[in-house]
Amino acid sequence: MYQPAFFRVEDRAVLIEAAQRIQLACIVTGAGDEMHATHAPCVVKFDDDDIHLEFHIARANPHWQLDLSGPSLAVFQGEQSYIHPGWYPTKAETGKAVPTWTYVTVHMHGMLEVIDNPDELRRHLDELTAVNEAGRPDEWHVSDAPHDYIDKMSRAIVGMRMRVTKVEGAWKLNQHKNEEDHLGVLAGLKESGANAVAVAASMAQARATNERN
Repeated sequence: MYQPAFFRVEDRAVLIEAAQRIQLACIVTGAGDEMHATHAPCVVKFDDDDIHLEFHIARANPHWQLDLSGPSLAVFQGEQSYIHPGWYPTKAETGKAVPTWTYVTVHMHGMLEVIDNPDELRRHLDELTAVNEAGRPDEWHVSDAPHDYIDKMSRAIVGMRMRVTKVEGAWKLNQHKNEEDHLGVLAGLKESGANAVAVAASMAQARATNERN
């Protein structure tokens, strides 16, 4: 991943938390002269220095049948937004401003393996469901559905696990801009829809973290 110093994030706890929050990853595996990509929600786990993520795909998806002896990449794309140059006070003063794009992203590199034990697959489904149902007044559990129905649905999917060997991230959130331009962008984002508001929140948090450090 290209990571200019201003945007590089190296705190593993921060990277893992972001991946857990984003959940949906694009998992890419090379196969000869082709690249296979699958988008799937992941359960990201860590224990000391060990990180692994689990997900499942349709059995009809050939991704699980690839040669998995080589590395794969999981890309977690977080909040992102276009930045209008007119939001920078610097533009009004000097005209020296151009559009840009802000984003949060985490890359996890590692080796994939198939989860072929039915009990392990069921555990994964329970965990993925629990993460997303937590706090709902009508919280749903896999066991709420008929047993034979869950068995049938489970036979149509394949569980997969990535044992992560490298994790890296970039928070491109205008950290290198001066205070006036930072505040101008925050104001512009807050008037530009829900996605942009999420970027503004991440931008403010990144600024505060940099100032503490």
